[in-house]
This record gives sequence, structure tokens and C-alpha cells, in this order.
Amino acid sequence: MRIFFKYFFKLVQTIVGPVLLLWDWLTSPKGIQRPPHEQQDIDEKTRYLTLYQFRSCPFCIRVRRTTKKHSLNIETRDALRDAASRKQLLEGGGEIKVPCLKIMDAQGNATWMYESRTIIQYLEECVISLSPDTRPV
Repeated sequence: MRIFFKYFFKLVQTIVGPVLLLWDWLTSPKGIQRPPHEQQDIDEKTRYLTLYQFRSCPFCIRVRRTTKKHSLNIETRDALRDAASRKQLLEGGGEIKVPCLKIMDAQGNATWMYESRTIIQYLEECVISLSPDTRPV
């Protein structure tokens, strides 16, 4: 029975994965256009972020769409196809679960954030905190 489920889900992934990637490519959001100095502030804030993901994972696609929507330059690593990234994810985060956002602080300490909803909320708070509309006058 275990073998049945293994091959069933492989088949589903083989069919659904490319469809999800095509849909993501066709409906990809346009990024926010900011003045250069504001984009530099955003880039500085996101410089120490790394997103570990699988390309066809729907939750990873959701996070990537948010980064595109907000024009966030975040390094992405494919933990499915890249053995080194997979190993980093396992050693640093403690489990191979995606999406996972690695957040490095100024002292070089890493925080590993799982769950797409939590990651998106964190990213949007970073953007909102630097947005000119929300800065105190």
C-alpha cells in the first residue's frame, strides 16, 4: 500500500507541478515601482534573507509571488534539486520543510522561519515598515 501512495503522489506531482509553474509564469504579478533610494532601502533590508523552496510547491509559489509583487530581491535556493541547499536546510532549520526563510541578523545568527503565511506576513511587515506611506511625518 505504501508503494501505491508513493507512486500516486509522484504521478500527481508530475502532472500538477508543471501546470502550477505555467500558471505562475502566466499570471506573475508585476513588481512595485519605487524610487531608487526606496528600493535600495528595501534591498538592504532583504539582503540577508534566503528562501529555501521547491519550484513546484504551491506554498513556495505563493511566497515567491509575494516577493515579486513587492519587488523584494531575496535569494532563493532549490532544496529539492540542490543537495548543498538541502543539507543547509536540514542542518540549520532542523527539518526539510519548505518554504523556509532564513533570516540572518547583524551578528550572524540565523533564524529559520517556516510556513508560507508566517513568511508572507514577515515580508509584508518589512515592506510596510519602509514604505513612505507608513512612516511618521
